[in-house]
Amino acid sequence: MSAPAPLARRAAAEAVGTAALVTVVVGSGIQATELTRDVGVQLLANSLATVFGLGVLIALLGPVSGAHFNPAVSLAAWFTGRRTGDGPGLRDIAAYIPAQVVGAIGGAVLADAMFAKPPVTWSTHDRFAVHLLLGEVVATAGLVLLIFGLTRLDRAHLAPVAVASYIGAAYWFTSSTSFANPAVTIGRAFTDTFAGIAPGSVAPFLAAQLAGAAVGLGLVAVLFGRPGPTSGGDLPLPHDEQLTAPIHRRKSPTP
Repeated sequence: MSAPAPLARRAAAEAVGTAALVTVVVGSGIQATELTRDVGVQLLANSLATVFGLGVLIALLGPVSGAHFNPAVSLAAWFTGRRTGDGPGLRDIAAYIPAQVVGAIGGAVLADAMFAKPPVTWSTHDRFAVHLLLGEVVATAGLVLLIFGLTRLDRAHLAPVAVASYIGAAYWFTSSTSFANPAVTIGRAFTDTFAGIAPGSVAPFLAAQLAGAAVGLGLVAVLFGRPGPTSGGDLPLPHDEQLTAPIHRRKSPTP
């Protein structure tokens, strides 16, 4: 059985994956606004591009780093695996989260540059409202519940399709259009385009997302019980061909 990829390589995968994800989100938003003035069509184009892009990125980079692309997911993985030692350690988290944030900012800058926008322009899109924060709690709770629920059910191989589909749906059923990701939220503050978020709205969104992650983990415990000794939150290994889930290494073959 081969060893996990070196931490530097895993952190690089998280940076590249998060950068690509934000490039897709921001770039498709810019493209949509240039092609149509219909806000509904703009959101549809933005959500579809995100669904396909996210699914591809999870399938490609999941076997390398776990394809978290999300500090809330990384922290949840550490929290669930801290007792058994199966999850990412603090050293992993200390590498992953900065990589995700830097990647997200880079992705926003790249998207702006591709469409001849100023590389860095603070967003003026104010999203500070209680109902939007509630939307972020719901979106993030659902994401964490889905990821960890799939693993508890031994269905982690469905993550590329399931996670991407959930995010696509959450674009439409949450008031916030489902950022559900602290790194992506920070990155989107660097672009004054369709997908942007004003810097003053970032901190409340981050708080709502972390609260949502806690709610999601609580729901996992209620619905699936506490993890056993072989169902912790550890990182995937590159040799696991069946694994493309954002969190866990598979412990047994698919039924």
